Amino acid sequence: MELDQLRYFLRIAETKSFTRAAELLSVSQPALSRSVQKLEEELGVPLFVRKSRVVELSDSGSKFKIRAEQILTLVDDTKAQLTDDGKTGRIRIGAIPTVAPYFLPTFLKTFAKNFNEATAEVYEDTTKNLLHQLTQGEIDFAVLALPINEKHIEVESLFEEELLLALPRHHELCDKAQIRLKDLEQIPFVMLDEPHCLSTTILSFCRNRSLQPVIVGRTNQLSTVQELVSLNHGISMVPRMAEQLDHAKTRVYRSLSGTPLKRTIGVAWDPYRFQSRLVKSALKTLREHCQAIQK
Repeated sequence: MELDQLRYFLRIAETKSFTRAAELLSVSQPALSRSVQKLEEELGVPLFVRKSRVVELSDSGSKFKIRAEQILTLVDDTKAQLTDDGKTGRIRIGAIPTVAPYFLPTFLKTFAKNFNEATAEVYEDTTKNLLHQLTQGEIDFAVLALPINEKHIEVESLFEEELLLALPRHHELCDKAQIRLKDLEQIPFVMLDEPHCLSTTILSFCRNRSLQPVIVGRTNQLSTVQELVSLNHGISMVPRMAEQLDHAKTRVYRSLSGTPLKRTIGVAWDPYRFQSRLVKSALKTLREHCQAIQK
């Protein structure tokens, strides 16, 4: 039994597809199939149930998956411990799309200055996928919006930021001295797709205050939301970190009067996985960086 066979098996179990797993692993599908076949012959049991469009784990495969994950975790953690000098190596940082392009560039500059012999890899994805990557050991920590209610994940708050109302420059609300939540009734909203936690935060805030936003468009990119606002397709709510980097003359950002809408940005990691000295130092640098930008 080889480690690559275990990695191949787990990727197929995750994707439920030999074709997709082969693409992600950068191997040919015949080679992947032969590897799994040899593994099944060695174990003497079928690991997958082949169906017309997907493959699913057999009962034996489900049991073997638990052991395969434990074996690879032990191997990866052992390698990390043996090469851990606190200066070299790599860290793998995850971030949600409404944080990654606005927050990470300045942090990565700080990281590069403090750890010039190390490398940082960035993985941008939704909260759900990042949490999965944490538990699989594919990333070391993730910067995302709280709260996170996931078992076996450690979470720490970093800072709060306001969500600002984004308006077309000549929108009627721009003339108001104060904009209240009730002023937004019946005004079309454009938002991110549902997998993005920013939309959940906005909708929960509005509904808890008896406002049901009229949503006329959804997209995957915050920059697209901003452009749709400029085109008077609707209004939206945007994190302050995105507003600070927006130099367009076609949009206006305003705070809501009363209690402003805020979100909490935090960092999450799997406490059951080995953390190298480099990762611990990077987390310390992350905390210090967040304190500095909040002053």
